Amino acid sequence: MGLVDSATSIRSGEELDLPALEKFLAQRLPEYSGALEAQQFPSGYSNLTYLLKVGDRKLVLRRPPFGTKAKSAHDMGREFKVLSGLRPFFPYCPEPLVYCQDESVLGSEFYLMSCIEGMIVRKDYPPELKMTPEQVRQQFFNLIDVMAQLHKVDYKAAGLDELGRPEGYVERQVKGWSKRYRAARTEDAPDFESTMSWLLEKMPGDSGHVGVIHNDFKLDNVIWDSQDPMRLIGVLDWEMATLGDPLMDLGSTLGYWVEKDDPDFLRAGRLMPTDAQGAPTREEIVQRYSERTGYSMEHMDFYFCFGLFRLAVIAQQIYYRYYHGQTADQRFADCIHWVHGLERMCKELIDGSSL
Repeated sequence: MGLVDSATSIRSGEELDLPALEKFLAQRLPEYSGALEAQQFPSGYSNLTYLLKVGDRKLVLRRPPFGTKAKSAHDMGREFKVLSGLRPFFPYCPEPLVYCQDESVLGSEFYLMSCIEGMIVRKDYPPELKMTPEQVRQQFFNLIDVMAQLHKVDYKAAGLDELGRPEGYVERQVKGWSKRYRAARTEDAPDFESTMSWLLEKMPGDSGHVGVIHNDFKLDNVIWDSQDPMRLIGVLDWEMATLGDPLMDLGSTLGYWVEKDDPDFLRAGRLMPTDAQGAPTREEIVQRYSERTGYSMEHMDFYFCFGLFRLAVIAQQIYYRYYHGQTADQRFADCIHWVHGLERMCKELIDGSSL
């Protein structure tokens, strides 16, 4: 991959109605009116993201997947509200520009935002980046520092106090994700019952900390300055943002944190270069976060296990669509192996936990 994240040709069946979009831009964002070109960002499993070019100007469009029925899972208006509230307090957000609720324009609601151009690191560092171990370590620490900044945002001042219900958040998440897993389980998937029981038994009460949580804060959802890979300049994919316990957000991020000494069954699902030379361990990340926030980390086994389980539910939901022929996307086929690996990791964590 190149150093700068690039859009490519639009996947078949996911094309945009460019004449309708040109007309919409002329009415709502006249500074972007003119001949329009569209490309698609290829990554991601949920909402669709497009790059729009009008002359030398660029915009980003977000819309739900085609054929989506459950609007609550792909609420563009909610995403737009989150960005609008956060932007003055958390400058890493893209600037939201306009939201369209009229489905007659593109067949669904959508919104437009500014384009942040830079580097997105995915599974591995591009060789041409030539990151030293010291740079790798510092970049990951910078990632966690920005997460801590998000969790410290005054959500009331941002007008986001109705974004979620912080009271009882942990319990709702454990029960909610357990229900989702049972609903998405296929015959070839593990039952996860022992993990779900442990999470329900060991969950702490409300930590007393409330903040805006991203719910998918990981390396391929942030943008780095292509001229300075230590400088984080953007945070993307706000579709699951809510108000809740920030430690649940940290636990979800730790679910992605595969280390070089982890078992092969977990390493097989690695999505970030967290095993690169110099990368901090999960323990070091927890310590860094604690230093930045002042929060107690005494229940981190629970939050980490929840992060692993939550990731397994997401992978299983994706695999469910493939298993039942709802998508032919071959990326989805291997998700079942990831689910099994995450289940084994949960069991090992539980067996070694002091909780």
